Amino acid sequence: AGQRLKQQQEDAALKEKQLASQVKELQEEQEKLTKQGTAQLAEVRTKLKRCGRRILGDLEKVREARAAVVESAKNLQTEMMPAMKSFYQPLKKAIQRIEKNNSGWAEKYKVEVAERKRLHNLVLELKGNIRVFCRVRPMLPHEEGGEGTSMAVFFPEDNRPDLAENTIAVMDDAKGTEKVFEFDHTFGQASTQQEVFDEVEALVTSVLDGYNVCIFAYGQTGSGKTFTMEGSDTEKGINPRTLSRLFDQINERAGSYSYAVEFAILEIYNEEIRDLLDPSPNKKLEVRQGPDGNYVQDLEKKAVASFDDVIDIWGRARENRTTFSNNINEHSSRSHLVLSVYVRGTNNSTGVGSYGKLHLVDLAGSERLSRTGATGDRLKEAQNINKSLSSLGDVIAAAAAKQGHIPYRNSKLTHVLQDSLGQDSKTLMIVQSSPLAKDAGESLCSLTFASRARTVELGQAKKHTSAGKAKAR
Repeated sequence: AGQRLKQQQEDAALKEKQLASQVKELQEEQEKLTKQGTAQLAEVRTKLKRCGRRILGDLEKVREARAAVVESAKNLQTEMMPAMKSFYQPLKKAIQRIEKNNSGWAEKYKVEVAERKRLHNLVLELKGNIRVFCRVRPMLPHEEGGEGTSMAVFFPEDNRPDLAENTIAVMDDAKGTEKVFEFDHTFGQASTQQEVFDEVEALVTSVLDGYNVCIFAYGQTGSGKTFTMEGSDTEKGINPRTLSRLFDQINERAGSYSYAVEFAILEIYNEEIRDLLDPSPNKKLEVRQGPDGNYVQDLEKKAVASFDDVIDIWGRARENRTTFSNNINEHSSRSHLVLSVYVRGTNNSTGVGSYGKLHLVDLAGSERLSRTGATGDRLKEAQNINKSLSSLGDVIAAAAAKQGHIPYRNSKLTHVLQDSLGQDSKTLMIVQSSPLAKDAGESLCSLTFASRARTVELGQAKKHTSAGKAKAR
């Protein structure tokens, strides 16, 4: 037992010695690592100090360079200012002289353009040409982004300096060709109803003075004819504006003149004349010749004393007009609509009488049958519409060629409008066009027809008056 205890004590002493040796090694390793860490930390600090000094030096150089630039700019401004002032005054005076000269030439140009327009209109009036306006409707919301909805009709303001005033160009993508047309006035997509009426208003006075006047809209279905002629509740068209202005002028002449006004509305549907004020199915209407020119026998005429009277009658008559839908227009007019105003006037001082007629015509839409999708009764309607419009084309062509015989009787439309398409009338055509590439073919047909109509010389319009005796005062 004593020997085992001794052995255990020796083993414990050995282990203690080994542990002490390990502790010493660890302490030495710790001291070594501490020395190495301290040295590395000192080295890093030294490097940071060097970098900091270098950065501070660079910043100082930047400040010095900035100060030098500012100083140079000040010196340059000081040196250049006198030269700039001496240059600026002569330049300013030169610009003012140029502006003054340009202003003078601009005024002269405006005067020249106005005079040329006056002389042009005078020549047209003496010749009695059918005046032709062209209006292009805007793209409609449901057409945006669709097939064939790129623009095909261009005006001078559409970055086309090659186009003269009152000309338009139509691009036919199918043929890769472009055709230019000239009219008496053109109205772009942004044109307003008021702008159109401003060019038409003078004709109202002509009716009161005893002239026959006809304004009609022509173009394919959906080109905007009815909008231009009738308009909407918020954007009145030519018809309501013209009739309103007519009664305004009658009121302005009250005291000097006395007027009696009658109003009638008819439509030509399937080559039959329908009285929209008396739409009796058994009423057969025919065109006759009378002392005041052509008239429709038995056509109901209403005496009207104000624009409100006209609106009341017009509203009831409009409900009787024939409209149906087709592939081109959801609510397409299937008839030619003619609003007629008959004005008899008397000069209260001289007793001289006058008689004028005003026809406002919204023609049914022209279109190729393949585009309408029409069948049955709708096909018959389309055929009759195209037949009457073709007859209108024949009359225009014969009149343009100054032929001895002009086929007015080939259709009810041309027979009714004979006074307006023949001599003794002031006639205005408004050709309507779509701006879209998919309608370019129809647009070209309409514009070509209108260009041909513009060459027709009706002769100088005559005033219809009757002699009278001066009234005793």
